[in-house]
Amino acid sequence: MTRNRRILIKTLPEGTLTTDCFEMDEVEVANPGSGQVLVRTLLLSQDAANRAWMQGATYRDAIEAGQVMASGAIAEVVASEAEGLALGDIVWGDTGWQEYALLSGRSVQKLRRHEPLSHLISLLGVAGKTAYHGLINVAGIHAGETLLVSAAAGSVGSIVGQIGRIKGARVVGIAGGAEKCRWVVDELGFDACLDYKDTSLALPKQLGATCPDGVDVYFDNTGGDILQAALFAMRQRGRVACCGAVSMYDGKPRPGPYGVPGLLVVKRLKMEGFIVMDYAHLDADAEHDLTMWAGDGHLKVVEDILDGLEQAPAGLVGLLAGENRGKRMIRVAEPS
Repeated sequence: MTRNRRILIKTLPEGTLTTDCFEMDEVEVANPGSGQVLVRTLLLSQDAANRAWMQGATYRDAIEAGQVMASGAIAEVVASEAEGLALGDIVWGDTGWQEYALLSGRSVQKLRRHEPLSHLISLLGVAGKTAYHGLINVAGIHAGETLLVSAAAGSVGSIVGQIGRIKGARVVGIAGGAEKCRWVVDELGFDACLDYKDTSLALPKQLGATCPDGVDVYFDNTGGDILQAALFAMRQRGRVACCGAVSMYDGKPRPGPYGVPGLLVVKRLKMEGFIVMDYAHLDADAEHDLTMWAGDGHLKVVEDILDGLEQAPAGLVGLLAGENRGKRMIRVAEPS
């Protein structure tokens, strides 16, 4: 009988997430019943939202102590009792942090074969589509505008800024640390990148110096103090796409931002939250454009892949601390 290694939530964190919140166990793999598939996990997606799921229900149910840690993943079908899914098919589903998962056939999405497989999570998966839809279909971007992107070195922000550059915008990133900011400019082609960790010059002053005429579009991945600073830097009739709030996920969130709705009224701002599934009907547009831009070299795909299921706890802790560049994933196994 095949054995399945799993990583469980041992205790829900009360403050900052640590690897001690997780534990590994091993169980026997069950055979699929009617309408089910047994899949072997290949690549786990790691996202800041994983931490938010520990705080309560969001667009999905909350994660409870004792459960397998939830995560979307690319997986390979190893046994199927579900119509339309066969041995060897590559699928996307909520496998969780485990080597094998028994899932409803209706809960997985069959994927086409693609090389490299990791692009189905980064460029053509949740990261790329979130970046594309949030900038193109939520906020909108035009040549000559100033685009501000927080978490600019992350999985979504790194793609948002590059799309803005392709569309002819002036692109300013926000990231943590001088070295990371240099990388965002030199490697990704941003026009400038502001270091929110710089204690010598507060972020609002950096924004004032770098964007003296204001910001037309702000793509927010962080919330908190960075969103606060960005709102004050917006031009009249500016647009804000609210993608995530990573600064608020780990530990106890602080109140804010202040000045809402006053700033929105005075500046006539549009501020809209979204999740990638809202625009699934436009995924074909996203896949076409992202494939074209990557293929012609205008868009760099940056991936941060850690090997081994046992790396998942430290990988998520590190992601929340901002150590990754581009899309972080855990390689659990190679396809057959």
